[in-house]
Amino acid sequence: MIRVELPYHLRQLARVDREVSVQVPGTATAAAVIDALEARYPMLQGTIRDHATGQRRPFLRFFACEDDVSFLPLDAPLPDAVARGAEPFMIVGAIAGG
Repeated sequence: MIRVELPYHLRQLARVDREVSVQVPGTATAAAVIDALEARYPMLQGTIRDHATGQRRPFLRFFACEDDVSFLPLDAPLPDAVARGAEPFMIVGAIAGG
């Protein structure tokens, strides 16, 4: 099981706690984690990735083992600690403004 931490607005939408767990078959990648999240919580479809392009939404960031993995390809393998469930895959809402 992969642990996933969600930002407040996605937790409210899915009506879940800060952390959820999802089963990812095969290699643990950001795309596989998001696929599993969207399958388990259909109301999240299109909130993390753009419907048309499948790319990460601009005001979200992905972190694994305290490293920003937002700009890595979505099919890049996640660190082993995340795949084992020792560390969470974090989806963080970016803050903008002046």
